[in-house]
Amino acid sequence: MSDLIDLLPDLFYGLGSIRTKRMFGGHGVYADDVFFAWVVREVLYLKADEVTAAHFAERGLPRFEYVKDGKVMTMAFYQAPAEVLEDPDEAVVWGRYAIEAALRSEQGRRR
Repeated sequence: MSDLIDLLPDLFYGLGSIRTKRMFGGHGVYADDVFFAWVVREVLYLKADEVTAAHFAERGLPRFEYVKDGKVMTMAFYQAPAEVLEDPDEAVVWGRYAIEAALRSEQGRRR
């Protein structure tokens, strides 16, 4: 695994049991059973929704994008702010935003 993947349990300590799972060319990051972050090419992305996306957009943080059939596709994940990787207290704050967005997303799918 990568240094970033190895760092995540300490970084997000306090959000639950942190585990990773290889998926879609990266690693999904789970707090307990909630998929709230994703590491792709050594970049940490956090789940966002209409409630939390503004926090990321205000800082100019990019959404995760990929190209499929010549079209740029975006996902509801934004690059984590730099301080998330430097400060576990900030990681917990931003991690909670991502977990809350993931839980709201799950509720919407169940309706």
